[in-house]
Amino acid sequence: MKLVIGTLSTWSLRAWMCGQLAQIECEIHAIDLSKDGYKEEVLKYSPTGLVPALVVKDLVIHDSLAITEYFNEKSNGALYPENSSERALARSLCMEMHSGFMNLRSQCPFSLEAVSPLMDRNEGIQKELDRIAVIFQQARLPFMFDNAGAVDVFYAILAYRLHSYGVEFNGTAGEYQKSLLKWPLLEKAIQFSNSL
Repeated sequence: MKLVIGTLSTWSLRAWMCGQLAQIECEIHAIDLSKDGYKEEVLKYSPTGLVPALVVKDLVIHDSLAITEYFNEKSNGALYPENSSERALARSLCMEMHSGFMNLRSQCPFSLEAVSPLMDRNEGIQKELDRIAVIFQQARLPFMFDNAGAVDVFYAILAYRLHSYGVEFNGTAGEYQKSLLKWPLLEKAIQFSNSL
């Protein structure tokens, strides 16, 4: 099993973290997305030309959500809550992260370097921050549900991004953000990303 990832790709980091959390052993193939010709290299493994992609013999799983679901199945449900209602909510939150928060993504790109604080909180940005605060407020602490899962992986990267830009929340939302930032798996992921 080979996990193909890209440098500074937040979705690659999420797939890697889910694999770690589910204790799935994968060979890692990292592609430098800053180099000329990287797309040709990615296309050798991923039909979409995007990372991450999971190669399992002749099978290619080419989306972070699909990879997460595959890891969950291979680990007897390690990435989602046992309760069906909680499991549905966790998946909803993961999918919201996967498809949403476009203003934050465009105005606050992920970086391992120091960045300037987010000063321009226009209506679009503020609306997304308000929604994230509502999501984070639901956390049971230290994770969203009783145990660490995919939803924590998906939002840990966002928590790190927001912290980099000086965005901190109050109350339970702030506690959840801080707990994610202190999560050893996130710290390991950032070290891993720095090593690529």
